[in-house]
Amino acid sequence: MPDGSSDTNTTFISGGHLVAKALKAEGVEVIYTLCGGHIIDIYDGCVDEGIEVVDVRHEQVAAHAADGYARITGKPGCAVVTAGPGTTDAVTGVANAFRAESPMLLIGGQGAHTQHKMGSLQDLPHVDMMTPITKFAATVPDTARAADMVSMAFRECYHGAPGPSFLEIPRDVLDAKVPLEKARIPAAGRYRASTRSAGEPEAIEKLADLLVHAEKPAILLGGQVWTTRGTESAIDLVRTLNIPAYMNGAGRGTLPPGDPHHFQLSRRYAFSNADVIVIVGTPFDFRMGYGKRLSPDATVVQIDLDYRTVGKNRDVDLGIVGDAGLILKSVTEAASGRINGGASKRKEWLDELRAAEQTAIEKRLPSLKSDASPIHPYRLVSEINDFLTEDSIYIGDGGDIVTFSGQVVQPKSPGHWMDPGPLGTLGVGIPFVLAAKKARPDKEVVALFGDGAFSLTGWDFETLVRYDLPFVGIVGNNSSMNQIRYGQAQKYGLERERVGNTLGDVQYDKFAQMLGGHGEEVRDPADIGPALRRARESGKPSLINVWVDPDAYAPGTMNQTMYK
Repeated sequence: MPDGSSDTNTTFISGGHLVAKALKAEGVEVIYTLCGGHIIDIYDGCVDEGIEVVDVRHEQVAAHAADGYARITGKPGCAVVTAGPGTTDAVTGVANAFRAESPMLLIGGQGAHTQHKMGSLQDLPHVDMMTPITKFAATVPDTARAADMVSMAFRECYHGAPGPSFLEIPRDVLDAKVPLEKARIPAAGRYRASTRSAGEPEAIEKLADLLVHAEKPAILLGGQVWTTRGTESAIDLVRTLNIPAYMNGAGRGTLPPGDPHHFQLSRRYAFSNADVIVIVGTPFDFRMGYGKRLSPDATVVQIDLDYRTVGKNRDVDLGIVGDAGLILKSVTEAASGRINGGASKRKEWLDELRAAEQTAIEKRLPSLKSDASPIHPYRLVSEINDFLTEDSIYIGDGGDIVTFSGQVVQPKSPGHWMDPGPLGTLGVGIPFVLAAKKARPDKEVVALFGDGAFSLTGWDFETLVRYDLPFVGIVGNNSSMNQIRYGQAQKYGLERERVGNTLGDVQYDKFAQMLGGHGEEVRDPADIGPALRRARESGKPSLINVWVDPDAYAPGTMNQTMYK
């Protein structure tokens, strides 16, 4: 029986079309997918609902792209994959979104209910596998519930800190048709409540009082500042109260480079000497030394969307659960009019930190300007930083080379920095480019890859060519997994530093050309800037293959505790 009316004028609808209607209600404009027989009715529904179907070459790419889409747009992303290996291939992307607090839905196929436990094609216990790395994982039991379960999964993405959900949909559930009046189809905007909490008034007053009276305050603006779109509130607070601000993850770019309150290289100094430290939207995980890098004498305040994160791994003097933007706005309002917000007495503190910044810059200046060949990674990332415009979204995908870039590259606008997040996943670069260019075609996308990282998902460079999505890509090529190589040298000596971490001398510029993109090779540092500009002007997906010094390691690599 076709979609539409039967002889009795009853309208029937399939499970795949119900899924598409639910995606449309959530505002999903594109799904990322690799085709499979279990899931094609969703495609058919997406065609009817005007949702674009972007097909990739590996399911990990689909999941990472859905994650990236959520980060760029603020709306949940969606990936659709087939059963069995299709779903297991997507696990890494879901896990990365889980640690990065990125809202996305992965839909996976499954064998028909009628073949349950019979060994159907690609049958696996997907829900059991996905439960530990999602906020919600379930099987759709009946066609009439398909749209309802999709809306339920999206709702759970926003329970506390955002994160991914997973739905398994058996093939016969997707293909079957039910009377439209029997299907539950939640209306757009009617099944999710506001989760924006401004924190308890008493806690807001206490934080305002702490900041007004602090002599040496510091604030770290983490990824949740961007997640909650709290940029303006964060800027207003640091400028009104004259507080030095550090940024990490998606919080980078909250303040533009050159802003008097923008600090980058003096964070450890500040956290060792501050009397009040405010940590916004960042857990005390390995990036924060599990909280041990904060002065034991400082008053520490932690703001987070998730109650479970506050005070984890380190005691705090004040914890506030809620929306970063609303909380920071409320604190600024509560502090207004109180002794100039304490702002006037902090000039010496900011000057002290600026001097520490300058010392750090001067220490690495020779490397930033180095004319050596092979090229020093600092010179490469310095050239990239100079190349970025206010419209450039920067994506970092790699180990040691991206650690270099984290100290030098400064996005010029909010929401213009993308990295994998705390899972440290290699291979996010090409999928994030795909997501960023689909979501924001008006923006330039610049991506820096380690050669090892690019190798993991690089074949989807062809997807970017196929969809005509130009970007400027740079491979920092040292023919090594250098972050691991350093650790092996430290643990086992130079005679064993090359075990299991050395790659071939791959000419990624020729790889790009082979797939229809723009490619160039660079061995002289003076050629980096012109090559970047030619890639921009080419109007194609591009890869500039830059041969970097394999014996240069980032300070962040050398300081990692796992190697000591």
